[in-house]
Amino acid sequence: MSGFELSGPIDTERLRLRAFEPADLDVVAAMQADPEVVRFLEWGPRTKDEAAESLRKKIAATAIRGEGDVLSLAVTLPHSGELVGDVVLAFVSGTHLRGEIGFVVRPDHGGRGYTTEAARVLLRIAFVELELHKVMGHVESRNLASARVLEKLGMRREAHLVENVFVKDEWQDELDYAILEREWRARHEPTSRPVRTSG
Repeated sequence: MSGFELSGPIDTERLRLRAFEPADLDVVAAMQADPEVVRFLEWGPRTKDEAAESLRKKIAATAIRGEGDVLSLAVTLPHSGELVGDVVLAFVSGTHLRGEIGFVVRPDHGGRGYTTEAARVLLRIAFVELELHKVMGHVESRNLASARVLEKLGMRREAHLVENVFVKDEWQDELDYAILEREWRARHEPTSRPVRTSG
């Protein structure tokens, strides 16, 4: 497996993905404390101290070199620098060459396709840079917005796990989505070039 290390911001058509930094704390804390944002997540709402610890881990998560590593990118608007979301790629299995993606978007910036646009970068890193075989995404079954993002990325639903996790005082169903490297390349060839960072 190849590795990936973030060497600078990554620009898409409308977004700039960059490493997290200490100045992001207020926005990260607001997102992680928002009941609407964390409704279907296994954690939260978080206190500011808990958000600060989460941010510390995000700041350090700029490279994937082996199993267990995580890449965490801040999703920003290039014209203003405003932080609008958070996307994550985790390398979960070296034996099976499998990764997982996750994402959070601020409610006031939802519905604009930002999450899908940012997550496409993660899939390119997963399949071109890291040479993974499969990438998965897991969502709570009522989280229709996140399920739509995964479907827009070309991921298919592989499983509906009934009452699979006990979260926030209730049993929750989980939907598992996935895409294989060959499926991704069929959608993106001949444009599957390595990710280029800017400046």
